[in-house]
Amino acid sequence: MQNGKYKLKKCARILSIVILLSFWKFPVYANPLTEQPPNSTENEMKRYSDLEVDTLIDELTEAAHEAIEQAAGEAARTAALEREVVLSKEVYRWKSEAETQKLALGETKKAGRKNAIIAGLACLVGGLALGIGGTLIIGGSR
Repeated sequence: MQNGKYKLKKCARILSIVILLSFWKFPVYANPLTEQPPNSTENEMKRYSDLEVDTLIDELTEAAHEAIEQAAGEAARTAALEREVVLSKEVYRWKSEAETQKLALGETKKAGRKNAIIAGLACLVGGLALGIGGTLIIGGSR
């Protein structure tokens, strides 16, 4: 019951506001105007002809197209700069990796030379030992 009274009070308030507003200078028409209103004065809103409206729409459309083209150009430049930044980061990474691999290759070459010298010396010493030992064994058996 309380909810219904609240709704009626709200409806009454709205209705009274609408009635009071109708006494002001707000014209209410049941049908749209069929004739052109008289020329406006300084206090009234200016009316535009269809040609003026079409011209204004064309100008706004052209300005919008120019703004869209400018924004697209800016977006393309931004995308190109982003790609350039990504590529420069990639180039830097590849350079760093190449330098690291070059240093590792130098170290590997040094280690390979060292191992080759050690293996050569081991073979030389082993060969000499076998040769001298074999000579002594063969020479001692006679």
